[in-house]
Amino acid sequence: MKITGTHINYYFHCKRHLWFFAHHILMEHTSELVAIGKFISESTYERKQHELHFVEEDFEFVLDFFDKNTNTIHEIKKTNKMEELHIWQLKFYIYRLKELGFHNVKGIIDYPKLKRLIKVELTEKDEEKLNEVIKEIHLLVNQKKPPKVIRKSYCRKCSYFELCYV
Repeated sequence: MKITGTHINYYFHCKRHLWFFAHHILMEHTSELVAIGKFISESTYERKQHELHFVEEDFEFVLDFFDKNTNTIHEIKKTNKMEELHIWQLKFYIYRLKELGFHNVKGIIDYPKLKRLIKVELTEKDEEKLNEVIKEIHLLVNQKKPPKVIRKSYCRKCSYFELCYV
């Protein structure tokens, strides 16, 4: 299994969601919120090169936009309601680019609807955390059953809601 930015995002969001996703039980296509987020991502930075794909032996990730003049990754999100997840996803991208030999990479999360930008940097402590997260993702995905339902307020809007609660 190749670790993606989505795995990192789901790890911080809900480990059950991550398990379903890693086992190709996909529900995102049923979510209007996911479709709106995808539209915002695809319609932002229309004139600039959009979505760069990186495929490695153990990792695969897609950057919404990379500004080579400033060495900055731009991750485009609909809302800031899950900002911590967005930050860790972007830190994962910075971490992978650093591992691939890119230097002084920075990150910006763009919230076009909110007209807001968040600057993200990667620290040594973040790298240690990401190494642990990656190990935990592999352990979690290799479990035979998904983790238990977490019962959080945001579960109602999750594309996996029916899978967990019905």
